[in-house]
Amino acid sequence: MKIGLVLSKPPAYSETFFNNKIKGLQEAGYKVVLLVQNDNASFSLCETKKAPKVYKRSYIQLFKSLWVFITLLPYSKRLVRFYRLEIAAKRSKIQILKNCYNNAHLLKANVDWLHFGFGTLALQSEHVAKAINAKFAVSFRGFDVDVYPLKHPNCYKLLWTKVDKVHGISKYILGKAKTFGLPGHVPTEIITPAIDTQLFDNKVEILPKPESTLYFLTVGRLHWIKGFIETLEALAQLKQNGIKFNYIIIGEGQEFEPIKFAAHQLNIYDEVKLIGKQAHKRVVEYMAQADLYLQYSYSEGFCNAVLEAQAMGCLCVVSDGGGLTENILHGQTGWVVPKRNPKALAEKIKEVINLPEDEKVRIAKQARQRVKDQFNLTKHHREWLEFYQNG
Repeated sequence: MKIGLVLSKPPAYSETFFNNKIKGLQEAGYKVVLLVQNDNASFSLCETKKAPKVYKRSYIQLFKSLWVFITLLPYSKRLVRFYRLEIAAKRSKIQILKNCYNNAHLLKANVDWLHFGFGTLALQSEHVAKAINAKFAVSFRGFDVDVYPLKHPNCYKLLWTKVDKVHGISKYILGKAKTFGLPGHVPTEIITPAIDTQLFDNKVEILPKPESTLYFLTVGRLHWIKGFIETLEALAQLKQNGIKFNYIIIGEGQEFEPIKFAAHQLNIYDEVKLIGKQAHKRVVEYMAQADLYLQYSYSEGFCNAVLEAQAMGCLCVVSDGGGLTENILHGQTGWVVPKRNPKALAEKIKEVINLPEDEKVRIAKQARQRVKDQFNLTKHHREWLEFYQNG
């Protein structure tokens, strides 16, 4: 069986869920081809096919378009089927020509499954799978249901009528997809993220006493949805209460300046360290030192970093945003705090650091064991094989 995995670009360092999936399928004897819009020469995990480039200069675009359509001549039956399906969907001829061009690499693919790694990537490609006689799968993640449909109402209306199977990374994700029109008759499957539990397996330690300097950590892109400002507001309250801490943020993003400015205004500039993107080996080292892991996002599809932190024995405090309530079992493997409530977050952090040491150890051990049992790569790989076999 051959799987065509559609992404905007080869998986980045933080997108371990895609790399792990590809490796698992290959180990089981499946062939995987990555179909991308932008290539990365350093990616060598599997075969990669790149979409035609879109040019700003019209005369270059015209020449390139002619060449792309010439290369599609051996696939003329597929191209005609795709064109007819687009016509039946009442798309404009200009949009259809654009879709033929942008989907050229997909129309040439010889695969059994065409699987879009994000819901938004499948838009304007809804008819490709049928045109190439492949099964059509789509994965939905946080951005697909939390942000994009709010700006583009009914964006998945056509997709719901064409997709053969939908994957969600949490119950929350599939629940949201249903509110945006996912029909009940479409087969769905929840396959949560998984981590290398051997890599993230280092410690079960207790927090130092409250009077010592605490070490807090968050790993994630610097984006407004991660709730960094509210996290800083909670930490400012801790400082006012005489609690000493250092807060390390690992990740890059457009909110770097707002976060630094907020830390300055809240008088915790010296305590907050933004150290940028780090290799997984370094993330492990930082987690090994952390006393408390914080993920106070407005919403998360699930969040790999929280799984990694639990596997490392970190005590985790998260928001109730999205799939985080499935990731953390409140009072059993960590603590869940209502989102957008810095006061509640500060109170919960104080409560956790003042817990008896044996209680901290108990929570940390339960969290580690649950990750090892339910979010390991072996289980993850088996679930993906069943996803395609039972399609």
